Amino acid sequence: MKRFVEGEDRRQATLLPDCLDDYVSEDNPVRIVEAFIDELDLAALGFAGVVPEVTGRPSSHPATLLKIYIYGYLNRLPSSRRLERETQRNLELIWLTGRLRPDFKTIADFRRDNGPAIRAACAQFVVLCRQLNLFTRAGGGHRRIQVQGGQQP
Repeated sequence: MKRFVEGEDRRQATLLPDCLDDYVSEDNPVRIVEAFIDELDLAALGFAGVVPEVTGRPSSHPATLLKIYIYGYLNRLPSSRRLERETQRNLELIWLTGRLRPDFKTIADFRRDNGPAIRAACAQFVVLCRQLNLFTRAGGGHRRIQVQGGQQP
């Protein structure tokens, strides 16, 4: 098509793959979620599975599942099935999980098995966001994270 901007051929291989970090801006709120969870002592909070089993199939790390859960909470995605779908297509979640794609059952089991620990982590996250003045009110009284310049997820 002449005189139109054209997209890339989807079948074209690239010599150097895109860097996943290029898809998430420096001021994107998922970076706050990442930094917060990476600093948590998940074992002290009571998360199961922090120390992997010696035998059997490797499991998903609780930090990865907590990142998915908090992302879902902030973006009003409560369904495990919906979160599974988002880990496959949402660039923010792909970045946040390092391209891991846990299935909905893994996400649901994590939520079921770690309820008190998740609540404790979320409480700490809310306190941190309040201290950093990151919350803003969206329509309907829902909390949203506000990052420099008023950008929201």
